[in-house]
Amino acid sequence: MSEDNPSAPTAGPVVTIRYCVDCKWLLRAQWYAGELLQTFADDLAGVLIVPAHGAMFRIEVGGGSDGTTTVWNRKTDGGFPEIADLKRRVRDLVAPDKALGHVDRSSTGSSGRH
Repeated sequence: MSEDNPSAPTAGPVVTIRYCVDCKWLLRAQWYAGELLQTFADDLAGVLIVPAHGAMFRIEVGGGSDGTTTVWNRKTDGGFPEIADLKRRVRDLVAPDKALGHVDRSSTGSSGRH
């Protein structure tokens, strides 16, 4: 986005978070969305939060020539992702060379505590 045209969209894929309305998972979806936007502000075109039913909680990355990729599916992956794991999975798809700081360090065997 440029200062000259603040409404110009950021190039990149869109992350879609589908959450179950009946299960009241909106706040979780919003939290994940905020974390992803904070971390990947220059790498994503946005994060879309979509209401669904049937205990669905699925996170997808799409918008590129590769179609849509499921990053996390609560039913098949079991529960909800740790934020560090989610960021690594999204990074690997949208910005493979991006360093995630303490998130990367915590995946190499350290406790992640500082």
